Amino acid sequence: MSPRRVDPQLAAALLEAAARLLAEGGTAALTTRRLAAEVGTSTTVVYTYYGGMDNLVRAMVHEGFARLHRRMATVRATNDAVADVMALGYAYRANALDHPQLYLVMFGSSALGGFALGEGDRQHGRYTLEPLVDAVSRATEQGRFRPADPLLVGQTMWIALHGLVALELGGYLIDPYDADLCFETQLRSLMVGAGDKHEATMISLARARRRRPPRPASASASAPAPAPASASASASAPPSEKNSALSNTGEVTP
Repeated sequence: MSPRRVDPQLAAALLEAAARLLAEGGTAALTTRRLAAEVGTSTTVVYTYYGGMDNLVRAMVHEGFARLHRRMATVRATNDAVADVMALGYAYRANALDHPQLYLVMFGSSALGGFALGEGDRQHGRYTLEPLVDAVSRATEQGRFRPADPLLVGQTMWIALHGLVALELGGYLIDPYDADLCFETQLRSLMVGAGDKHEATMISLARARRRRPPRPASASASAPAPAPASASASASAPPSEKNSALSNTGEVTP
């Protein structure tokens, strides 16, 4: 008998449905029976594709970071590295708004109900920082940022924007200081904090704003706060190649 053929669409549908169940109802909602019902298949399929729920949750984490990496890879390097840094910030936020359930699973706590994120799972997505670290390095070489460890600067920026995006998904950023206003204020503060001049930051922000991804139709809807959930087992090795799209230099006119 020939081995069962894997249907990429069904595998993706399982991940999407599992992320939605986990984000909306916590680990109590994520059962093989309910997941199969959501997708319109049998419980056997879950085990056929992922071998069990732990592997399914881990696959969600990895898929979430893969989507983030693909989104960040769309931001090409230009002669304005500070604008590139902010464009990557826009891309990071857009990815979270496009995939809120996966985003919440990606950054779940270390003790999520019946699952358990291993150290490898939590560190798996660090390769997605490479485009940001590269842009920070170029901004320093261009004299826009003060000399500092680009990895530390990039990680600090990521921490700040991640916190803002998490609050946005939770529905906490409302008028009079909504998510858009807070996001751009945060971007400006981070650039100036890294050593850029305020006037130069404003010019770069205008350039980055023109490059931002289109907003999803559901961007105004907040994702529900997740109940504890997690994954176990070690992660597969992340891609070692840096994004080639970021190695090309393009001109951006103000």
